[in-house]
Amino acid sequence: MRIKAPDREEEDLVYVSGGILEVQPGVVTILSDTAIRGADLDEARVLEAKKQAEEAMANRTGAMEYAQAQAELAEAVAQLQAIEKLRKIRH
Repeated sequence: MRIKAPDREEEDLVYVSGGILEVQPGVVTILSDTAIRGADLDEARVLEAKKQAEEAMANRTGAMEYAQAQAELAEAVAQLQAIEKLRKIRH
């Protein structure tokens, strides 16, 4: 998500996941399960989480464990995509 305040030149970048978006004239409301400032996204931590999720999927013992690992993998991939977009914007 990009936030552009009318009185600032720079945009704030925030990774959001899950939740609800409401758009009305003059206001946008986002209620998110996860929100991380772009500057706080840690690529090394996300890559480790991705690796652990992939290992959990390979070593699963039940459907619930697999579904949880799959959700964690999707979250890590989405965060990596956000990091890549942030890099493109900054350069």
